[in-house]
Amino acid sequence: MKYWLLIFCVISVLAGCGRNADNDVSPQANQERNIQVKQSMPPKKDIKNHQEVAERLAKLAASVPEVNKATCVVMGNTAIVGIDVKGNLDSSHVGTVKYSVAEVLRTDPYGVNAIVTADMDLYQRIQNVAEEVRKGHPISGFANELADIVGRIMPQIPGDIIQPDEAEQEARR
Repeated sequence: MKYWLLIFCVISVLAGCGRNADNDVSPQANQERNIQVKQSMPPKKDIKNHQEVAERLAKLAASVPEVNKATCVVMGNTAIVGIDVKGNLDSSHVGTVKYSVAEVLRTDPYGVNAIVTADMDLYQRIQNVAEEVRKGHPISGFANELADIVGRIMPQIPGDIIQPDEAEQEARR
């Protein structure tokens, strides 16, 4: 009798584990579980007139409180935005202002890939490049300058460093 009771308990447990929860829910209940989410970032647009986009993004950046003025250069689908902040701000507050500028630019379809800096040296260099572009010089002539600016803004991530022997292995692949 004990064996029959034990077998009955084991079969009951196994039968209960074998039930599929999806079979118990009606299709109507499944439809109620679907969640619709509003897209939070605007779609990225192709840039046709780089100068207009640069001016637009500079105006957006300058509209943020505690930003005196802003300058921008657009290359490809990426914008480099330099901001001049009030001189009496401490470094942590400057970071907050940079974040605020990035948030404003993120809402613009052209500013999604913007890189923001508050470094005064970089601001001046970006302004010089922007002025030369306004004079009609091609942006391609400033590729090294822009690459240097972006290199100073972007952090160096240890995982991105490739040793010379690793570079050879990558080239063979």
